[in-house]
Amino acid sequence: MSTAVNSGGDPIPTSAVLMSASKHIATRCRNENVAFLKCKKNDPNPEKCLEKGQQVTRCVLGLLKDLHQSCTKEMDAYAGCMYYNTDEFERCRKEQQEFEKACPLQ
Repeated sequence: MSTAVNSGGDPIPTSAVLMSASKHIATRCRNENVAFLKCKKNDPNPEKCLEKGQQVTRCVLGLLKDLHQSCTKEMDAYAGCMYYNTDEFERCRKEQQEFEKACPLQ
């Protein structure tokens, strides 16, 4: 199974894709996530944090696009394995290693 892409060629953020990219998301989108969580902690009104949430979404979607362009084959194999195995990392360690070798954390 290859990663599902939209008409623009960008990967669709399914749970398997997000789980596969989770380490990269944690690294690259850390500041956006922290800002969003601080906003949510300081103000329980969801409307107050919409812009912070949109920044997180933009960061993740941009990252997924970059990963898909940089290491398409490895990302597709890892996300496909995660999809097939209902997001169980233990069953996809080989694909994870190949993905992380092709697209190391930065």
